[in-house]
Amino acid sequence: MTMLEQKHLALLDEANRRGRPEAGLRLCLEILALSSAIDRDCAARLAPHQLSEGKFVLLFLLHDRPDGLSPHELAERAGVTRATITGLLDGLERDGFLARHPGIEDRRKISVRLSSKGQVAARDLFDEHTKWIATLFTGFSADDRQRFGDLLGRVWRNLDPAAAKPS
Repeated sequence: MTMLEQKHLALLDEANRRGRPEAGLRLCLEILALSSAIDRDCAARLAPHQLSEGKFVLLFLLHDRPDGLSPHELAERAGVTRATITGLLDGLERDGFLARHPGIEDRRKISVRLSSKGQVAARDLFDEHTKWIATLFTGFSADDRQRFGDLLGRVWRNLDPAAAKPS
């Protein structure tokens, strides 16, 4: 039931035309297609809540942090640039999920904290999201999941070491 994109089908056709065995080519393209499908489904699930994956990550990073985190800490923990974090925070603040608070001793230090709307969304959506992810592996035994993880690890190790660091 693999749904390869047209560009991937064209690449497979070209490999066949050149007499090159598919070897891992089809598997690689299937992984890419699956990753894209998961990303699209994730985006579709978060969109009705006015969230992107990046905004969702910030919500759960701030959940259960009554004192909040600084924009710098959030950028570091989410693995994004300071410029990106500013845009994400602007959108979340505009939509009522959080607020920026100046520091008591140093007003230049900003603390980002979830609003009550943000707390509810962080709690409920995290639970909903992790349950959805679990459904992706319905029918997998613990051994299946372990083996799948091992196989993915082998692919990671076969990548160029400089490129193998997950972003």
